[in-house]
Amino acid sequence: MGGALATAASKSTKDILLADHFAEKAAELAQKLGVKSSGNTEIAGQCDYIFLGVKPQMMADMLSSISDTLESREKSFVLVTMAAGLKIETIRKMAGGDYKVIRIMPNTPALVSEGEILYCKSENTTDAEVAEFLENMKFAGDLTPISEDLMDAGCSVSGCGPAFAFMFIKALAEGGEACGIDAETSLRLAAQTVLGSAKLLMQSDKDADTLIKNVCSPGGSTIEGVKSLEGDDFYEVVKNAVKASYKRNIELGKS
Repeated sequence: MGGALATAASKSTKDILLADHFAEKAAELAQKLGVKSSGNTEIAGQCDYIFLGVKPQMMADMLSSISDTLESREKSFVLVTMAAGLKIETIRKMAGGDYKVIRIMPNTPALVSEGEILYCKSENTTDAEVAEFLENMKFAGDLTPISEDLMDAGCSVSGCGPAFAFMFIKALAEGGEACGIDAETSLRLAAQTVLGSAKLLMQSDKDADTLIKNVCSPGGSTIEGVKSLEGDDFYEVVKNAVKASYKRNIELGKS
């Protein structure tokens, strides 16, 4: 995810330093993007926006390793965390100070500039700092402000949702294969259909139920497929997936 955001940011600015546990990985991406690779300590000491691209379970150790550097800084900076479940106050405690924090939850479609990035900020992060952050992230996709108490729920939809969407696309394509279409063609048909349907829903003044009805002709083929999905509790299956992800986000915040 960090690489996806770095890719998006590099379209706005080349003033970027990249670091990774595997230095060669950071160097390879930096060369590809036309930016520089560095180390955690250097980034903590120099950058205005410090992206914390590690898993929740690794955050405490990583922040502990740069806490002295952060404490010694004179120039203002913003910590940008994308760790599921970890609240702003938790990040501050781990980092050792009441630092400015922007908490985000991006998703992988940011790789193709179609991401959904949820964000909230600490009370001491200025509107100007948020505006600069949004400007640098504009090529990642849509950026949506959300209250922190809803971040875990939002993450369960937009952060986890791409995996669920890919599963649906795969299943749709496999259905086409079962009816005789070759795998490559069926996958392309399924992916483009989901892409187009999402755009239609976003741009239409009609709600999802109305759009579903518009595709279904009485006694036609679509309605038979819809009945099959409803009979298999499709809506409940998807809602349960979101709720399971939400539960895990809450658990990660307590660990």
